[in-house]
Parts: sequence; C-alpha cells; structure tokens
Amino acid sequence: MTRAAREVLDTAAAGTVPDEDENRLVPRVVGGTAPVEALAVFAMEQRHVIDSDRRAFLRLAERSAGRPATARFFASLAAGETLAAERLTALIEALGLDDETVRDHQPHPGCQAYPAYVAWLALNAEPVDAVVALSANFAAWGRCCAAVGRALRTSYGFSDTACGFFDFFAEPAPALEAQALEAVQEGLDGAGLNTGEADRYARLAQAYELMFWNTLADLSG
Repeated sequence: MTRAAREVLDTAAAGTVPDEDENRLVPRVVGGTAPVEALAVFAMEQRHVIDSDRRAFLRLAERSAGRPATARFFASLAAGETLAAERLTALIEALGLDDETVRDHQPHPGCQAYPAYVAWLALNAEPVDAVVALSANFAAWGRCCAAVGRALRTSYGFSDTACGFFDFFAEPAPALEAQALEAVQEGLDGAGLNTGEADRYARLAQAYELMFWNTLADLSG
C-alpha cells in the first residue's frame, strides 16, 4: 500500500492517543476494585452500542457506492458487530443478567454519545473521512478491551468464553487494517478525502469513547 494512505491513518491515530490517566474505569477493573455492577452496566450499554453501530456501518457502506474498497471496509465493520453481539451474550450470561433486566435497562446518555456520533458520521461525513476517524480510535478501544479481558480472568474469575467480547476487539485485525488502507487510498486517488475533517472526527470519536468509560466509572461510585 502506498505511503500516502499509511501517513493519513498514522497522523490521525497520533492525534487521538488518549491520556491513560483520563480513563477512570479501566484502571479500577485492572486493579480488581471496580464493582461487578459496573461490568453489568457495560454489557447492557454495549447491546445498544452494537446495534446502533452496525446499522451506521451498513449505511456508510451504502453511501460508498462506486468506491468498492470503502464499501468493503464498512461491510466488514458491520459483520464484526454481529460477531461482537454473539460474544456479548456470553458476558451477559456470566454476569447473571436475566432477560428482563437486560430488556428494562435504560441507556445512559454518556454511554450512548459515541454511537450517536457514529450515526452522525453515517449521515454527514464523507465515508473515507469516517474510515480514518474510526480507524484512529480502534487502537485505544482495543487496548482497553485487552486490559479488561485480562483483569476479568485474573481478578474476577471470568472464563475465556465470558471474556470473548473483549478478546474480539483486543486481537490484532490485519485484514481490517489492510481494508482501511485500501479505502483511504481509494479516497486519496479520487480526491474524496478531506484530511482536516477526518482528524476532527477522530478527536471527537475518541472523546466520546472516553465519555463512555467515565460515565460507567461515575455510575459505580
């Protein structure tokens, strides 16, 4: 893949590296001090996040008509959300949440700001800009999921199956990265990429993800 696409993605990612001290929940999970109730809320909030993000990615794929690489990237993200939903079920079961509790859970605005923004991107952003913004945020999300997955095993006694949701996002995804590079290069070649907008979108996406974690931290005291 040409240097141009790699440079665009690397620049966006470098501009969204979070300060780890700003995340108030993950360190508590790692230290084994976060209450299990916070993990339960995480799981119930993620049900709404996954459903919203999947539809947003499908919409972005539709808006990428005539740009096959970009459409493939978003189709892959949508398929990934379907797999994540399946793995989330195992976490919900491990947490002992019954169907009624999950169904009656009222989402918290701070946890749903991120998927609301992804939905905004699906309606308003140049699709290739959205590729850059979302890709830039994947690394931070993956690191958080990796840390939580390890801690759930060592400090909370969760099984590998129960931690599958976190493992799914923590694992490297070279095929998806390759698709992102192809999509960005497709946008550059077609003069359909505004890198200034992409960087702004990436910073906002990172801020909304941090809001998700910190809302859970605040709810758990």
